[in-house]
Amino acid sequence: MNPRDIRISDYTYSLPEERIAQHPLADRDTSKLLLYKNGSIADHTFREIPQLLPEESLIVFNTTRVVRARIIMHRASGAEIEIFCTDAADSSAGFIDMLSRKGEVDIKAFAGNAKRWKDGETLESQKQHLILSATKLEPSGDQWKIRLSWNNSDVTFAEILELFGNIPLPPYMKRGEESEDQIRYQTVYANREGSVAAPTAGLHFTNDVLEKIKLRKIKRADVTLHVGAGTFKPIKSEMMKDHDMHREQIFFTRDLVLDLLNHLNTGITAVGTTAMRTLESIYWFGKQLVVEAGTYRNSVFVGQWEPYDNTVDVPVSVALRTVADWMQENNLNEVTGYTQIMIAPGYRFKIVSSLITNFHQPESTLLLLVAAFTGEDFRKIYDHALNNDYRFLSYGDSSLLFRND
Repeated sequence: MNPRDIRISDYTYSLPEERIAQHPLADRDTSKLLLYKNGSIADHTFREIPQLLPEESLIVFNTTRVVRARIIMHRASGAEIEIFCTDAADSSAGFIDMLSRKGEVDIKAFAGNAKRWKDGETLESQKQHLILSATKLEPSGDQWKIRLSWNNSDVTFAEILELFGNIPLPPYMKRGEESEDQIRYQTVYANREGSVAAPTAGLHFTNDVLEKIKLRKIKRADVTLHVGAGTFKPIKSEMMKDHDMHREQIFFTRDLVLDLLNHLNTGITAVGTTAMRTLESIYWFGKQLVVEAGTYRNSVFVGQWEPYDNTVDVPVSVALRTVADWMQENNLNEVTGYTQIMIAPGYRFKIVSSLITNFHQPESTLLLLVAAFTGEDFRKIYDHALNNDYRFLSYGDSSLLFRND
């Protein structure tokens, strides 16, 4: 199957609104955990996960940290305008590049109540001694290009977001930020700012669970994928060939690539679809280096359809070794770039053998990824979760899925 030919209406299910978790549980690791392995399903709690992972395997976390990307402004009339910052207005830069800018930035954003925000109208908000101004410039797809400026050129955009911004809770929560979200909408290991949505599979981990994983001789490694608002983007086209996958910035180290090489036979677990997309993208970047040897590259980019258009066969170990050697030759301990990879039924997994993930929205690219990983059994998995009181989406329960080839 080529994912271009998928009808998104074939990948749906009925999700009652009351099953969407609006708040986290009191303790992160008390969430339910659905185990899918060898075609069978079993129910556990998340704190049991160290015993369910293969000994001496590798587990990979996404260390991104959510920024306070949702800004509430008001018109002179009192009308509320929400600015949900998602990316740099200039496609040659990334959202993370904006965080260190001072005085002024041009960003892409969803604008809530945009029809009431007149062209050329500047909105202002003041906190402490800072005045933040926002001007709507022009449409950009289903978003807007917006200029934000402030009256102190020594202050960074990251500091502006920390002062004026709110936690960007997903739209399906249908509530404002509460005090618990400041802690619970971050993973306990988050350390690199740049996401506008949490990598929610990691929200279940506690330091105690991490320590027990270590005691089972399971190696830990980290990557970073800064989650974009595209993770919430509904698929509006009937066929996937007409859907433009969002790009997201990734970072990985040479040590991580070597860890992948050393654990191809013992098992590699991705914590979340974001870690999954990063790890699989490393293979496709390695394949680029092999097939297009001699082509100059200073960053990583993996396109939406690359896994389905690049038909040359390159063994996984060869692709990873090539990435490690390329980084060594260029004195790079870490590389960055972007992935736009779409993982959907028809995709052949290269790196990841098991996946920790929450339960995703109907007709979403995340559900397509799960369907690619588990085959038609994704329907059985979701039916079981619905019939056994699992909580869904960002603050919902978890699953540990072993790849079904």
